[in-house]
Amino acid sequence: MSVVRDSLIGFAIGDAIGVPIEFEHREKLLKKPVTSMTGYGTYSVPEGVWSDDTSMTLATMDSIIRQKKIDYDDMASCFLDWLNNASYTATNEVFDIGISTRQALLRFHEGNIKAIECGCKNEFENGNGSLMRMLPIALYCFYSDADIYEVVKFSSSITHAHEISIMGCFIYVNYCLYLLKGLDKFTSYNMIKQIDYHKYFSDDIINVYQSILIDNIESYPIDYIKSTGYVKDTLDSVFWVILNSNSYKEAIIGSINLGGDTDTIGAITGSLAGILYGKEAIPIKWLRKMKRLDYLEDMAKKFDKVLIKCKKMSN
Repeated sequence: MSVVRDSLIGFAIGDAIGVPIEFEHREKLLKKPVTSMTGYGTYSVPEGVWSDDTSMTLATMDSIIRQKKIDYDDMASCFLDWLNNASYTATNEVFDIGISTRQALLRFHEGNIKAIECGCKNEFENGNGSLMRMLPIALYCFYSDADIYEVVKFSSSITHAHEISIMGCFIYVNYCLYLLKGLDKFTSYNMIKQIDYHKYFSDDIINVYQSILIDNIESYPIDYIKSTGYVKDTLDSVFWVILNSNSYKEAIIGSINLGGDTDTIGAITGSLAGILYGKEAIPIKWLRKMKRLDYLEDMAKKFDKVLIKCKKMSN
């Protein structure tokens, strides 16, 4: 179970540390970096509270746990349960939901339409709202014989159906898969560069991710890293931090102090750092301040059991 637990807890910790400083400017943070779990900043919530990133990740996991497979309509129903009933939250409170995510879920709620047809398709609707919940999809693909592109595409399309969002999710999931296979972070990075993306995406879409797939993102000066909610910028930030850090703590502190969309960048960075360094590398002070840590552990345990069954069925 360790890799499921490590990645989920790593994700939630990164989310919670980033929540209080979301939208803060990098210049301010670099002058006085945040290095501890805090609360009551951008949102009126105490320390150790996760945001929509972790809630939607938990909702994705719960759907797979109950259905024993990927069911996109059920997944969307779990997202609605979070939105309407505050399920999967740390303090029975919903906050920080993206506009595109809300619009897509309302379409699913109000119309007789499949979940995979609800996602936003406009080029200007490529926020990181589907990227942030791809960790369970990566874990599911690792343990099953699922078609990676198809599962990523349809999972993303519940809320974000444009190819830029789908490709960002596809890159992240494949990077996770290489890490889960035991490859180091640099070898895994080189492996995602070698994937034939032309099988799935046009040149125009692939070129959006030139900084990651053609250039060496870790060599970019920090001023070129835009830590916004745009899916491409978020992925740039995550790779830049992961490839330039050497511990879980360093990765999280580095990610949140980029400023901007700190909870999502912290969460996604935390998922990868969790895989790389394990829960044992997470500072005890951070773990002790996390709300509902037992719940996170329990969800990881249940998800792990389902994934083991998926692996046996695939074999």
